[in-house]
Amino acid sequence: MADLAGKRIVVGVCGGIAAYKAVEVIRRLVDAGAHVIPIMTKGAEHFIGRTTLSALASEPVQTSLWDEASPIPHTKLGQGADLVLIAPATARLLGAYANGLSTDLMTNVLIATRAPVIVCPAMHTEMWENPSTVANVATLRARGINVLEPAVGRLTGEDSGKGRMPEPEAIVEAALNIFVAQDLTGVKVLITAGGTREPIDSVRFIGNNSSGLMGFALYKAAKSRGADVQLVAANLQPDLTEGQVNVSTTEELRESLNNHVAGTDVLIMAAAVSDYRVENPSAAKLKKADLGSTPVLNLVENPDLLAEIGAKRASGRSITLIGFAAETLAGDDLVASARKKLEAKKVDLVVANDVTGGAVFGSDATAIKLVSENEELSFAGSKLEAANAIIDWIVTARK
Repeated sequence: MADLAGKRIVVGVCGGIAAYKAVEVIRRLVDAGAHVIPIMTKGAEHFIGRTTLSALASEPVQTSLWDEASPIPHTKLGQGADLVLIAPATARLLGAYANGLSTDLMTNVLIATRAPVIVCPAMHTEMWENPSTVANVATLRARGINVLEPAVGRLTGEDSGKGRMPEPEAIVEAALNIFVAQDLTGVKVLITAGGTREPIDSVRFIGNNSSGLMGFALYKAAKSRGADVQLVAANLQPDLTEGQVNVSTTEELRESLNNHVAGTDVLIMAAAVSDYRVENPSAAKLKKADLGSTPVLNLVENPDLLAEIGAKRASGRSITLIGFAAETLAGDDLVASARKKLEAKKVDLVVANDVTGGAVFGSDATAIKLVSENEELSFAGSKLEAANAIIDWIVTARK
């Protein structure tokens, strides 16, 4: 993912209870390398102090068209910005912006800029769902303005519902994505993530340590670069992504892949799939007293989903196919194992990593080998950075 080094970002803060979150947004943007220029409405000053924003940003906060010696601060700010980000954005701001009203410094900057704009609404549910707000948001989106969806949760007072400002992490991610190359636009990507579980009885199962973090990072990376992405999640949090398909067993994953693979351009099999399942799982919990001291489980082999798709692809439509290999091997042995899997499964790329000791599971850090027919690449960093390295390989391979 691109960083924000050298990017000039104007951050506008409107008058709402969510204004306190702008502090964290600004801090994160500065940490990412951005030069942040804060502006506030008069209403925002009722919720947060000018000194706080000035201390965290790259320049002192501006609140008025008359703050500077320059008679045209709005023009200077708008023309010099690489991005204008409004967080929080009130219903009043949305209405003024959608209707071209320039009533203060913030609305003047929005009208004067040709930079990308991100707007982060925050208001009560009734205000967000009001027909006027709905129309104003539709107008802005039709003009290419990035209006983020508000979150669902606790609002002011005892109210709860849709209308929370997106969390600072999500806002900064949206800002980062503005500067990411859209090199997967129009490409349909199917990603599996997590780990399958095979039931022993109604309580116990055979599973693995996959956290799904790598698969989710791949989803975020592909999505940020313009792809149409479908995530099939094996035993992960059910609402990680919009339209996510949730499965548990290998057979459920197989069925989901068969349902979604049609029309797919890229399939990334990041999920850890169980090699075996219990032949006859019990519908009820098995009692220890009935099992004895040395219980026996009869296992049968699961279908090899990656090999199945590789075989189908070999005789059918072209699809870029990526497999994963978690091994307790290192160096040349890890590469040799990945290359054997590459050939046996008829895939384009195997992403291999050494999981000795289990430290990689649940961690944001990883080290991977990208093994294809003609090359071997190494990468170490965060899982999101690794995901983008994999996407880089895919983009190059598809040219």
